[in-house]
Amino acid sequence: MQLILLERVAKLGQMGDVVDVKPGFARNYLLPQGKALSASEQNIADFEARKVVLEAQNLETKKEAEALGDKLNGQQFVVIRQASDGGNLYGSVTTRDAAEAATAEGFSLDRKQVVIVQPIKQLGLHEVEVTLHPEVQVTIELNVARSVEEAELQASGKSIQELAAEEEAAADFEISELFEDIGAAASDDDDLAEAVSEQSSDDEETSTN
Repeated sequence: MQLILLERVAKLGQMGDVVDVKPGFARNYLLPQGKALSASEQNIADFEARKVVLEAQNLETKKEAEALGDKLNGQQFVVIRQASDGGNLYGSVTTRDAAEAATAEGFSLDRKQVVIVQPIKQLGLHEVEVTLHPEVQVTIELNVARSVEEAELQASGKSIQELAAEEEAAADFEISELFEDIGAAASDDDDLAEAVSEQSSDDEETSTN
């Protein structure tokens, strides 16, 4: 099916290009979202008549997107989720979650602008692409954690595995110290008992003499 593009479409073409696409892709995505028109002679003629206006509008929206992108690119947003001790999420983080996290921090995003290539099913830091305009893409980072405190630790560069290892090492250290204290106390008791025994022996010898 031949269409004329009304804006740049990644991996397909630029504004004004006449392209061949599958009918399903045209009906389900390009046409309903206003990204293209059927490439009839009338539509091509209409596009040529409106081309200057469309290009000006595209340039304006691109500038706005670039301004937002300069502020948004590289930003980190916290998403709190329940997860197992091993870091596996009970579910996954969606494009809606990412958009809501960014919007809560003052960036107005729609879930349709967020691209999650691989499902996010683990705690940790995850890079996500955001399409602000057909020609403007930026990257944000989602800090997926079980609590704000855990998110802060992850933001400092520690993974959930490292945090778990540190907690385990701390617990082992406390246990070892406890056993050392018990051992020291037992040793003191032995020393006391030996001293008492020696004193008793000395007293007996003195008495005999």
